[in-house]
Amino acid sequence: MSILTTLTKDFHSIFNTTDIPRTFFAPGRMNLIGEHTDYNGGHVFPASLSFGTYALGAKRDDQKFRFYSMNFPDAEIIECDLTNLSFDEAAGWANYPKGMILYMKEAGKNILQGADILFYGNIPNGAGLSSSASIELATGVLLNALYELDVERIPMVKLGQKVENEYIGVNSGIMDQFAIGMGKKDNAILLNCQTLEYKYAPIELDDHVVVIINTNKQRTLAGSKYNERRSQCELAVSQLQQQLPISTLGELSAAQFEEHKHLITDPIIRKRANHAVYENLRTLEALEKLQQGDLDGFGQLMNESHLSLRDDYEVTGIELDTIVQAAWEQPGVIGARMTGAGFGGCAIAIVENEQEEEFKKTINQKYREVVGYEATFYTAAIGDGARELVEEC
Repeated sequence: MSILTTLTKDFHSIFNTTDIPRTFFAPGRMNLIGEHTDYNGGHVFPASLSFGTYALGAKRDDQKFRFYSMNFPDAEIIECDLTNLSFDEAAGWANYPKGMILYMKEAGKNILQGADILFYGNIPNGAGLSSSASIELATGVLLNALYELDVERIPMVKLGQKVENEYIGVNSGIMDQFAIGMGKKDNAILLNCQTLEYKYAPIELDDHVVVIINTNKQRTLAGSKYNERRSQCELAVSQLQQQLPISTLGELSAAQFEEHKHLITDPIIRKRANHAVYENLRTLEALEKLQQGDLDGFGQLMNESHLSLRDDYEVTGIELDTIVQAAWEQPGVIGARMTGAGFGGCAIAIVENEQEEEFKKTINQKYREVVGYEATFYTAAIGDGARELVEEC
């Protein structure tokens, strides 16, 4: 029995209905390089994954929304009404779809009836592969189709970011929602987070694979140092503005930064800015390396990215550092780095196919020795962005 057939049966059972739901999917994402550059007006290089969030929905005759997640089987159905879509801490994960509904309505879209919506995600919870943005975009494409709202994709992506920033209260950039909304099979996206200009870049790994390594240390952006890092970068910009007409660190060349970094008086703040500027430049160089077929050069940039995130941005920690350091020491590894916001979550490595199984075994052994529990490994496949699953039903 396929997963969609199973989820449809679950939908009928949980909501006690015979209505036939429509099925939607939004992937998770990994970022190949360009970390903590999105909210600094720089470039990122993400790709959407083959696993993500399924959302099955059917309209109701009243104004009630009912949400259920197969990932929390002991939890009850969470309900709200179109007349009250305000944030409710008790609603937990359901605040993400609620926020999308609210902001769709505030954008002038006609959502006049409620719906029953079943969610199922196979993104590891708390891994830093953007499960929250995946829920937002799965909800977005569902609402767009069920209510015939005709929302273009980039405005929908922006609404997802608005949910994260204003409704949930995480001051994140647009990368997660953009990668999930605009993803393309077998391609990464070079995205200018300031202008939203983007280009697709085919990922040709030849005899290599991308392995995602989950530290299994859960991380929550809202409760982490994430917002603090963003504030530190904003402070750096304000000090550089004494002599430079900039609004973000992503606008700076290396020469401009080196000439003016003395304006940033706090050495900690200067380190944060140093990462943001040079990580952005690494990301632009990474695209060139891939276009030239220089996978080794791309891997070196990944390694430099991790060192900067460890030493200048200080968002790695013992779990991620243990995995990445061990990866660097393994045969057949082109490059490795943390991916996502850090403070736990995942690392990625580009590994030769024939070394993959030995790589996983050795990394897990070293990780268990240092941290005390096991990591989890996924071989990444790059899939399409958020969509309705019509042909797959």
